[in-house]
Amino acid sequence: MGSYEKEDGSIELAAKYFKELTADEVYEILKERSAVFVIEQKCIYQDIDSLDYEAMHVFYKRGRNIAAYLRIFRLEEDMVQIGRVLTVERGVGLGARVLNEGIRIAKEEMGAKRIYIEAQSYAKKFYERAGFIQISEEFLEDNIPHIKMILEN
Repeated sequence: MGSYEKEDGSIELAAKYFKELTADEVYEILKERSAVFVIEQKCIYQDIDSLDYEAMHVFYKRGRNIAAYLRIFRLEEDMVQIGRVLTVERGVGLGARVLNEGIRIAKEEMGAKRIYIEAQSYAKKFYERAGFIQISEEFLEDNIPHIKMILEN
C-alpha cells in the first residue's frame, strides 16, 4: 500500500508497513500513542514493542499530524489482530473510519478471515457496531478492564 489516498482535500489515509514509514510518521505515531495510552489513561507500560516492526500501520493524517491510528499484525495464517486504536480528532467519526479501513485492509491486503481485538471494555459498543462479538469475560490488562472480541467473515 504505502502511498496516501486523498480522502477529502485536507485529511489523508495511509497504510504502511513499518519499513515504509518516514521518520516523521514514526515520531508522530509514537507521540500520539504515548499521549493517549500512557498520559491520558494514566497507564505506565511499554507501548513501543517489537510488533510494530511487522505491523501494518493505518492512519489518517492532517498535514504532519496524526488524526486517527491503528495497527494490524498477523496472529495466524488467516487471523490478524487490530490494536492501538486511537483518535486525536474526536467526535467527528474518524474512529469508525480508521477502524473500517483497518478491517478492509486486513481482509483485502492481508487475507484475514478473522480479526481479533482486545478492546477496552468501555468501547465494546463501538466495536460491536463494526461487527465484532465479545468472546471472553472481562479481564484487566495494565489495570484497565478489557474484553476479547472477534470479527469473522
